[in-house]
Amino acid sequence: MHRRPNILLITSDQQHYSTLGVINPKIHTPALDRLANEGTRFSRAYCNNSVCSPSRASIITGQYPSTYGCWTIGVKLPEDVRTVGDELREYGYATSLIGKAHFHPTRSAPGEESLECPDKLRDLDFWRNWHGPWYGFDHVELSRNHADEYLVGAHYAVWMEEQGFTQWSDHFRKWPIDPDEPQRRHKWDLPAEMHYTTWTADRTIANIEQAVASEGDRPFCCWASFHDPHSPFLVPEPWDTMYDPAQRDPGSHTPGEFDDMPPMHAMTQDPGADWSRFKETEWANHGYNCHVCDEAELRKEVAVYYGMVSFMDQQIGRILDRLDELGVANNTLVVFTTDHGTFLGHHGLQYKGPFHYEDLLRLPFVVRWPGHVPAGATCDALQGLVDLAPTMLTAAGIEPPGWMQGVNQLNTWCGAGPQARDHVIVENRHQPSAVHLRTYIDQRYKLTVYRDQPYGELFDLEEDPGELRNRWDDVQLRAEVLQKFVNAEVAREPTRMARVSDA
Repeated sequence: MHRRPNILLITSDQQHYSTLGVINPKIHTPALDRLANEGTRFSRAYCNNSVCSPSRASIITGQYPSTYGCWTIGVKLPEDVRTVGDELREYGYATSLIGKAHFHPTRSAPGEESLECPDKLRDLDFWRNWHGPWYGFDHVELSRNHADEYLVGAHYAVWMEEQGFTQWSDHFRKWPIDPDEPQRRHKWDLPAEMHYTTWTADRTIANIEQAVASEGDRPFCCWASFHDPHSPFLVPEPWDTMYDPAQRDPGSHTPGEFDDMPPMHAMTQDPGADWSRFKETEWANHGYNCHVCDEAELRKEVAVYYGMVSFMDQQIGRILDRLDELGVANNTLVVFTTDHGTFLGHHGLQYKGPFHYEDLLRLPFVVRWPGHVPAGATCDALQGLVDLAPTMLTAAGIEPPGWMQGVNQLNTWCGAGPQARDHVIVENRHQPSAVHLRTYIDQRYKLTVYRDQPYGELFDLEEDPGELRNRWDDVQLRAEVLQKFVNAEVAREPTRMARVSDA
């Protein structure tokens, strides 16, 4: 009997789809290039939500945020939600999550404790003695911060102390927050060997080694969840100076491109814009602010961002090498992607926000499974992160349950059939109603609808790949694409229970 494959999911955080050396000679990513050369790169992969928590929850649930309830950051993924890890565990898989989860908010609510709030993260006695199970993963090792954020702690801090690096807190921002603490920029004094990128690779390798040594014929599913290149853009030597800012090509704003767009887009270029009408709660709206940035500073940011990607790539290479050394690479399905993209000056925008351009929604996406997935291939079949769970289950020989809303992409990954889906849907609900939009993407068109608003967006990605001409006012075309959108909304309803009789 053929042994079921191991599954290794490797994700980054907020990585632009173009930051792969195989398509961009200005960045050095030999490990990811190796994956692409030994597997298939999918050029039309998309997130199903453009912020961290809901996007990551879609990965493990195979559902959309509007179904499982974690509709934006700062909202807890309910712990009774079933995940792909639960399904794999029932069929004998050893499951682990190493790195960033972001399933909990940074505050606890009455009756809803968060493991990712600052006080809990720094309770190292708790983390020394707790490793799950959690959200379907038998074993977890977590870290929540980006760069030197005050959210440092959990298993990552325990690991630093075990390495003898007891002064680790000196390299991170203080908690409680000190408003006068100077902000680190670009170059981080944290040693690279103590960085969370190194930690994620070290602990992923250790967990894979343990699974191979102790589990016998029991396959493993490991999620190696890297934190970078999420902002703030800060990285240790030598990665901070690996790229020359003068040689970077950040994106830019094209004069007049926002003339026919919803009003928020033009407001991003106005330092005096009043955003109060979009703020329904005390929490900030990601991206609804001024995005104007000095060009020299932007070039430096892009250079450091590239350095963060290359550092992560080096550590991914260590994981891939260890699979080879352990003799399990040929029977391991490896998937690399990210939770969402980013803006690096594209359309005059920075980081992320409710702006559904390709730069934010489109993802790097590579699949390798020797003997199954074609090597050195590129495929433009549409992919969604919501498809990962049902596809991984299918690869493991498990029928995806009806409550999953993603589609099984395995035949497409293996080059054995046509594309599994003809559209992708992206949700974005950052406030109860004022920031609530949804996007439909098919092979040619992209349409975005805003709740309770007369405006919207419609781009022809074939004729206008730079998304500079909004065709929302083309009534006939809008009606045609809206009809497809409505049908797609109806079609994605899950079927949790099978029908077993006529009444």
